[in-house]
Amino acid sequence: MADTKVKFGTPAKIPGWINFAVVPIVNLIAAFLISGIVIVIIGDDPLKALEVLFYGAFGYPEAIGYTLYYTTNFIFTGLAVAIAFHCGLFNIGAEGQAILGGLGVGLVALYFDWLPIWLIIPMAMVAAAIFGAGWAYIPAYLQAKRGSHIVITTIMFNFIAAALATYLLVEVLIDPTGQSPESREFAETTWLPFFHEYLTMPKTPLNLSFIYALVLSACFYFFVWHTRWGYEIRVVGQNETAAKYAGISPSKNIILAMMLSGALAGFVGVNEIQGVQHRLILDFTGGYGFVGIAVALMGRNHPVGIFLAALLFGALYQGGSELAFEMRSINKELIVVIQGLIILFSGALEHMFRPKIEAVYRRIVGPQMVEAP
Repeated sequence: MADTKVKFGTPAKIPGWINFAVVPIVNLIAAFLISGIVIVIIGDDPLKALEVLFYGAFGYPEAIGYTLYYTTNFIFTGLAVAIAFHCGLFNIGAEGQAILGGLGVGLVALYFDWLPIWLIIPMAMVAAAIFGAGWAYIPAYLQAKRGSHIVITTIMFNFIAAALATYLLVEVLIDPTGQSPESREFAETTWLPFFHEYLTMPKTPLNLSFIYALVLSACFYFFVWHTRWGYEIRVVGQNETAAKYAGISPSKNIILAMMLSGALAGFVGVNEIQGVQHRLILDFTGGYGFVGIAVALMGRNHPVGIFLAALLFGALYQGGSELAFEMRSINKELIVVIQGLIILFSGALEHMFRPKIEAVYRRIVGPQMVEAP
């Protein structure tokens, strides 16, 4: 009697694009729907608000310049949070690491302004990376060697960084001719070139650091997925026990990932301090480090997704300002609510719709037929 093979069905495998594209888009739509309901409740038209928001972010060249300027900061902090996530770490300290990165940039611009710009630019970048990485090293060491929780220590270090910056700007680096807690203006020869100086576009804060962000995104991809160090970081993040059996040191990779995270966050100082403010000031980070958590989550810790998520939040920052100006019933606080809803659905509730989306996909595709041996 001839052998017969029995075929049976197994649930269809969920492809990557469901996780990386469909789930974030559904979460984003849900956030905008809830935001629309809030706008209706306060007595305004949500479709008109969406139109004003989009036009304010992308409707004219000046708006695009501001949107990309904000996007630059979110790319830096999104990449910073993502590299820590790949190692299984939740870095809440990007805000403080960005403050220290800005301090490093400011010190270079203040005390080395006699050097030519082609030397100042790499020196400021290196200083931002070293100061940011150095500030991240202490929580990393405490996590790797002493078992302290990285979330607690990085939150504490945010406050310490803010207090340190305040002390330095009030007591040490303050401009002696002024009253505000800020340094003197940097020499113009230390400023990063603006895009409007070389392209036909209106004057905006968009500067050379946007190119840095794109280059760092490419370097991030190559490092994480095409180097031994990136592989070890991912192994530690996925299974620390397996990493130990494979001869990979979790403590070494925890410290490496956190220092890289701090270095990436420190580049916010390049964009803000050297690129826009041209002096050391307080609170230049503007919450970028915290929003970077949502950017990394929404972007699925991949540089392409991070760029798109950063562009979304850049559009919300710029378009939200336009929206608050054009529609009287919508103020800055409501814009923060919309941003918070997006963070909520892309962060805390990111898996809420996943089971239903996967169920719909399996219903459409049907079971995979597998032959029994």
